[in-house]
Amino acid sequence: MTIHTRGFDLLREVDVRLSVELGRTDMKLKDVLALGEESVVMLDRLTDELLDVHVNGKLIARGEIVAQGNRFGLRIVELAGTPAPSAEGGAA
Repeated sequence: MTIHTRGFDLLREVDVRLSVELGRTDMKLKDVLALGEESVVMLDRLTDELLDVHVNGKLIARGEIVAQGNRFGLRIVELAGTPAPSAEGGAA
């Protein structure tokens, strides 16, 4: 068991890319080429939906944007594969 723990500890220092996906859309190339500074691109996600959190392209969680000072942050709301917290706040 100690060998397994030591091996995992070595992996903790490996850099990974964490990305947050706001939404997606499909566009024709001609429409992409026509984008300018004032262009608005509509995405497939509603404003109150959680954002997808990916590590190296794999979905690991969902979260919401928070502001701390003059920077954006992300609050993890649910981990992938676990049910979303109940809005009622009580356990069944």
